[in-house]
Amino acid sequence: MLSLSKITARLLIRAFALLLAYGLVAFRDAGPLALARAVEAIGPYVLLFVVTGAAIDLTQKHWRKSWRFTSLSDIIVMARNSTVTVLVLLAAVFVFDRAAALPRSTLFLTWVLDVLAFAGLLTLRRAMHERALGSALAPFLGRSRGPERRAILIGGMDAADAYLRELARMPEPPHRAVGLITPHRGDRNQEVREVRVLGGVDASEDILDAFIADPGDLSVLFLDDSIAPADLEGDVLARLRGRGVSLLRLNRMTALDGAGGPPTLRELNFNDLLARPPVHLDHERVRRLVTGKRVLVTGAGGSIGSEICRQVSALSCSHLAMVDNSEYSLFTIDQEIGVASPTLSKAARLCDVRDAARIRAFMAEEAPDIVFHAAALKHVPLMEAHPADSALTNVIGSANVADAAVRAGVTNFVFISTDKAVNPPNVMGATKRLAERAVCQRRRPGGPRFNVVRFGNVLGSAGSVVPTFLAQIERGGPVTLTHPDIERYFMTIPEAVQLVLHATAKSAFDDVEGVLVLDMGKPVRIVELARRLIEISGKVPGVDVEIKVTGLRPGEKMTEELVDVTETARPCDPGVMEVIDANAGVALGDADLRKLEAAARAGDDVEAKRMIFELLQTLRKPIETKVHRLRHPS
Repeated sequence: MLSLSKITARLLIRAFALLLAYGLVAFRDAGPLALARAVEAIGPYVLLFVVTGAAIDLTQKHWRKSWRFTSLSDIIVMARNSTVTVLVLLAAVFVFDRAAALPRSTLFLTWVLDVLAFAGLLTLRRAMHERALGSALAPFLGRSRGPERRAILIGGMDAADAYLRELARMPEPPHRAVGLITPHRGDRNQEVREVRVLGGVDASEDILDAFIADPGDLSVLFLDDSIAPADLEGDVLARLRGRGVSLLRLNRMTALDGAGGPPTLRELNFNDLLARPPVHLDHERVRRLVTGKRVLVTGAGGSIGSEICRQVSALSCSHLAMVDNSEYSLFTIDQEIGVASPTLSKAARLCDVRDAARIRAFMAEEAPDIVFHAAALKHVPLMEAHPADSALTNVIGSANVADAAVRAGVTNFVFISTDKAVNPPNVMGATKRLAERAVCQRRRPGGPRFNVVRFGNVLGSAGSVVPTFLAQIERGGPVTLTHPDIERYFMTIPEAVQLVLHATAKSAFDDVEGVLVLDMGKPVRIVELARRLIEISGKVPGVDVEIKVTGLRPGEKMTEELVDVTETARPCDPGVMEVIDANAGVALGDADLRKLEAAARAGDDVEAKRMIFELLQTLRKPIETKVHRLRHPS
């Protein structure tokens, strides 16, 4: 019924345009009498014009377009159709009577009237949908300009245009935009939907200080990643919070299942402090990797493991097997997946990866297609104090899981590693590096495709620096860090897992196997992170909350690296690099692993640590010898 009304309206506009044009040209009159005489004079041509136009519209399915969301491209297409229709009419009048009955000036005027009338109708319908008419007439009708809460928007002009368009459609908008800060100073004094650009990000501090000087209910809204909260200078975030200004972000859905909805706002959180341009991933390839497959995740209750479980279940894996040695963590993720995906086939097994027999039996029982091995001991100072436990879980446990995967006929095996495995001075990093080699050397023709995925710190993971800082801030300080110049790579947990899945899909479909490194962006100074967290809490660093330097902990590095001295990295996909190791052929002997396991199970921390670093040197010695000779030629 709606389509019929659209077609009818279009027919009437075309007929009216031709009749009005003829009346103006032939009779110099646009009144009812002139229109009636025009019908009598050129009725057949009017019918031809209307039918031709309708045929073109129907052929191109123009009636399917929603007039509420009319765009400039829609108006251009409409003008093109009108042009073709007029040209068909022009050809017809020349064939019939050499244009004696219909002057050519009538055809041009018909085209103008047809385009203007229909474009006006579409614009009116769009304006009604966006409530633009009411806002435009509000000053003349004595109405208020909108909500009392005022907001400064921060972001690109395209993002501002899209958001303001959505804001206009809301029956009860959350605020009234009163200004825009963009990445470029050259945008100043331009307007986007009647909202003026106040300046670029370089002038943001002065703009926001002037904004909070006015009383009232105020908000600052970050629209996109073109300007991150970390780009704002000084302690402006603390001043905004201190004055009660709401710091908001446009909530963008980034889940792999592609879910979306109307724009919503959320409070700024610590994840936003490290916002960086999003990596454009091939979600369809990841979906093909997981959908309909049996997936097993070790360390399923941990920060990374639990997020892997969430994302693969959302991608409709056929079965999800979860392994963890923590009763509460396993129970929690099992319950969560059960609520989120009640029809998903799943199994949860309380098991330690150190137990080779139990892991082998569970793997054989579950028969997974893909294994994500995320189980590990990762706390640097604790592992420095417990090298035997670190060796048993990180090295021997990883070898156990890899061996079980070979026996079970797994297709893809993914080992979650860390940037701390590169040139490691500590036990945790060294055991992860040994585990990388132990996993990769189990590669056999026709066997599982083994991949190692390395990345840095994840925000909000158990024991990470951000929750520690937030707890210290909540207590009133001090916020403690080990060195003022220490740097780390960071990414959010969902982003890290999306890239892990993306790297796995790259390996599965493009024959890439070995160590893959995720693009972590730029390293972040921990002292700057501490300052930002204090500011976003509405406090001033050094005034409300002290920052205290305590000194480096045992085994702690100043900076992290993504590739070792024996390695080079080359981009292989957006957000993913392939690592080429000059020492890839150096293997960890089974006898050496058995000796390490025996020392570790005996609880001999001293011997375990000695063997860990001795084995590590076997992976790096050839390239170090070569470098030494280059530096000291004989």
